[in-house]
Amino acid sequence: MEIRMDKLIAAFPENITESLEIGARVELNKKPSGVTSILVCGLGGSGIGGSLISKWVESECSVPVCVSKEYTIPAYVNESTLVICSSYSGNTEETLESVDAALKAGAQVVGITSGGKLLDVCKENHLDHVIVPGGNPPRSALAYSLIQLANIMVKYGFVDEKILKQIEKARMLLMQEEKSIKKKAMEIAEFFALDKVPVLYSTSDFEPVLMRARQQINENSKRVCWHHVIPEMNHNELVGWGLGDDRYAVLFLDSLWINGRNKKRLELTREIIGKKTKNVKTISGIGNSLVEQSLYFINMLDWASYYMAEVGEVDAVEVNVIDYLKGELAKL
Repeated sequence: MEIRMDKLIAAFPENITESLEIGARVELNKKPSGVTSILVCGLGGSGIGGSLISKWVESECSVPVCVSKEYTIPAYVNESTLVICSSYSGNTEETLESVDAALKAGAQVVGITSGGKLLDVCKENHLDHVIVPGGNPPRSALAYSLIQLANIMVKYGFVDEKILKQIEKARMLLMQEEKSIKKKAMEIAEFFALDKVPVLYSTSDFEPVLMRARQQINENSKRVCWHHVIPEMNHNELVGWGLGDDRYAVLFLDSLWINGRNKKRLELTREIIGKKTKNVKTISGIGNSLVEQSLYFINMLDWASYYMAEVGEVDAVEVNVIDYLKGELAKL
């Protein structure tokens, strides 16, 4: 059956429901003890969930939550580290090497996957693991990896279950705002015209959202774009706009959840850049928590990346260059 990216994006709220149900049923039997740090290992569509979770729980979780998108793991990983390895296919070579390294370091390991070699490793080593539905592009399976990460952290006692309730509220919000989200997404796609390079800015609260949007624009519409965050970009990249450049289309994500000082920085940054390029647009988040607003932005920008693919007349699903790269690496 043909895989259609528009159908996969439309299924995001349904995926959230299914993933919450999976999480409610799953049994985790090896509750970790003495944990002083958490490391989430994953790349691409599987790794972005770790980036989101680490941001969402940083003000609540009593131990640091870091993300690794590499073959290796940090030197601090030991028996006091909880390592959560997420690979949708179960065959991501970087993640598999990280699992092996984590086990050798004596870490407490749990897996999230639809199958593949990661599932084999989890079973062979009697590790806690969550199996999610497979068969689709990993970037379309965000709900599964993200929610299982949240669920694991709730069941292991690192964060309150309110995060799952916030995710459920986000699902309802996406359904209620479906028409509006698609309309705004189409406007964003038109704003990111084919002769423009998309640039994404917000504050560090939404850096994982910007990262996700960049990845979706890359994979779905086959276009390069970049992102940066306030306040850091105010100390460097802002100067790069000195000569001005209308080749770029700049999208700001604004939100009531942004720190007051950073909100003022965002306003001033938008004003400064608005004098350097005529292509500036702002969208504001909807929702009563950082979780809700993040998922609202993600769904909208997922749709925008699909509409950009339609405008560019490219196949939003194919990632032949990635398949080629993996094929060449497999020969080594």
